[in-house]
Amino acid sequence: MKTILSIFVFAIVLAGCSSNANTEKQNAGGEQAVKAIPQSTSSQKDSIDEYQPNSQVTDDRSLLKVGQTFSDDKGKAVLKDIKQVNQTYKIGDVELTIKEMKLIHLRPDYSMIDYFHVLTHDEEFDFVKVFVDIKNTSSKKVNVAPIALMKTNTGETFDWNKDIYLEELNGELEGGAEKSGNLGFIVNASNAHTHDKDADDKKKEKEIEWIEITTSDVFDQNHKKISDAQKIKLQF
Repeated sequence: MKTILSIFVFAIVLAGCSSNANTEKQNAGGEQAVKAIPQSTSSQKDSIDEYQPNSQVTDDRSLLKVGQTFSDDKGKAVLKDIKQVNQTYKIGDVELTIKEMKLIHLRPDYSMIDYFHVLTHDEEFDFVKVFVDIKNTSSKKVNVAPIALMKTNTGETFDWNKDIYLEELNGELEGGAEKSGNLGFIVNASNAHTHDKDADDKKKEKEIEWIEITTSDVFDQNHKKISDAQKIKLQF
């Protein structure tokens, strides 16, 4: 795992991707579990309110209670679950603040179907998303990805390239710089290459109860690792 996460961030550096707590016992893979530092709810509201809606995914900011719906020109979203996390995790000099996570059922507008077909052939689907702030507290440039891997209690695992938001939160972060935005992953989706409908239906019966995210390692501007990847488990 350590090698995978290291290769991931190093690949970002080579590609020139310049856009967008306290540590517990380190495990054998070089990853660490972390404790959270509570944050004020006012800062959460401000950063989410200032968020510019994604160009591919329906805006969910108004969805605050289970069962609420919202429609725009990108589709219709229904809130299935929500957790106001509002916790900050330190990864070396990087502070990762997870504001909230949601489980959303989305029926994309017909014009957006091709965009999601890369990941699923379902016409509507569930996805888990987290809203994060990521800040470099040092004066030097670093490279980091807030979510390099994500897994759920249903046994699904996703890597960074299955993120549906593509808001450039991975990669270089200048000294003192901060980014905010969403990362989301389609869950319980039918396999586009299988014809076993019964197996898909059985899998869709599983409820998402928790997710575990693994950050990338943190690298300096010379591609040298300065902090290990960390695991964060979030319960709905």
